[in-house]
Amino acid sequence: MTTPIKVAVAGASGRMGREVVKLVLQEEGLQLAGAMSPSAGSVDAGRLVGLDEAGIKVAPTLEAMLSSADIDVLVDFTVPQSVYANTLEAVTRGIRPVVGATGFTPAQIEELDELCKQQKIGGLIAPNFSIGAILMMKFAAEAAKYFPHLEIIEYHGDQKLDAPSGTSIKTAELISAARNELRQGNPMEEETIEGSRGGYYDGFRIHSVRLPGVFAQQEVVFGAFGQSLKIRHDSYDRAGYMPGVAHAVRKVMTYEGMVYGFEHIMDG
Repeated sequence: MTTPIKVAVAGASGRMGREVVKLVLQEEGLQLAGAMSPSAGSVDAGRLVGLDEAGIKVAPTLEAMLSSADIDVLVDFTVPQSVYANTLEAVTRGIRPVVGATGFTPAQIEELDELCKQQKIGGLIAPNFSIGAILMMKFAAEAAKYFPHLEIIEYHGDQKLDAPSGTSIKTAELISAARNELRQGNPMEEETIEGSRGGYYDGFRIHSVRLPGVFAQQEVVFGAFGQSLKIRHDSYDRAGYMPGVAHAVRKVMTYEGMVYGFEHIMDG
């Protein structure tokens, strides 16, 4: 019988965190080893997400959770302000991080990669765990080789804290790797309302829409003489990210180093 992967969840009471706790409790081959939330109180993790008691009390701090359990993988969907420190603490303890929050600098990712290699463990930082969203990014990067004029429009709910989204930034990075910088539009262009043309990235623009009732969508719009191309992905429920999270938890057990981007672990 295969030993289950022992998983802890940081940010367990958040919207994504609750889905991850449900996933770990219900997915074959995974075992909930810990849950952390500073606001949930002393509650059973199973009860927190509307399931039967799991026998795991939600810890108020990361330190309390990591010190009280044997953990293979830490899944972190907290906030940009704390995610680097959380990941560093996990790696230092030899725990493999699977991180869905944004806020890492390239220097921090490089540092974490070296630490993971020293500890001989794998790690993943992924702005998006949706298989469809990753395919959207890949297709957009491929299209940019032939349609270099483009703009990114991303839509999220009005309570999202960061703009632009981590997914749109990752999309922009993949596009830039496949396309030479090209400053688009009329060189005499002037904004009459500041910010109306969106954020500038390597010659193209990223627009962030924040509205109540919106979940998560993104489209990349390409323009050329006499034609246009739109590549769009729509998410309707957080459960759509969970197959990707489950795959990531299993995959980080098989390699060493920190990987940035779910697209690098999709195969296999």
